[in-house]
Amino acid sequence: MSTAVSSGRLSRAPMLPGPQSPAPGPDSGFDVLIARIRACRVCEHHLPHGCRPVLQAHPDARLLIVSQAPGRKVHDTGIPFNDKSGDKLRAWLGIDTQTFHDPHRVAIVPMGFCYPGKGPSGDLPPRPECAPLWHPRLLPHLRNVHLTLAIGGHAIRGMLGNRRKPSLTETCTAWREYLDAGILPLPHPSPRNIAWFQRNPWFDAQLLPALRNRVRTLLRA
Repeated sequence: MSTAVSSGRLSRAPMLPGPQSPAPGPDSGFDVLIARIRACRVCEHHLPHGCRPVLQAHPDARLLIVSQAPGRKVHDTGIPFNDKSGDKLRAWLGIDTQTFHDPHRVAIVPMGFCYPGKGPSGDLPPRPECAPLWHPRLLPHLRNVHLTLAIGGHAIRGMLGNRRKPSLTETCTAWREYLDAGILPLPHPSPRNIAWFQRNPWFDAQLLPALRNRVRTLLRA
């Protein structure tokens, strides 16, 4: 599993507010890390709707979804992909909501854990501080992952780095090349991208059947 993050690692993590956590035991380190992520306030002054880190992860997960950042509805509910984009993504994968939201099967780790707010043409990009700070700490725990889905341009840049093609479309068209290495670049399942899907019929005809077959085999194992 590739864990390349285009903006690099931070040499030192900012201190988080609140009392110190007790020293973790041998089985509690992952839970402590998740709690620290959910308590993170590093980007607080840049987030118009405040901090609410949203993610889903467990070391048992076999499928990793690296997305962009939560939308407003996900921010309000705290449930990853609890929106129309999530409905479409689950249809792509061929799995039900219960399976999708089982962290022992599916890990969901955005490039930005908090909703960044609205921009002139849709949601703002993920905050640049988030992935360099937390991905290098979190992703090594997900040792059981056999397939990583990089969803949207920000996730593709973060996970593929200089291995990506010049454009999202070219990168996604070369999906077989990346799938052999355990990573699948995908466009964002947002309803705003309907024109892209109309221009690229190979996505429904070729990529999605291969994706569903891989996910079915993976989650059944």
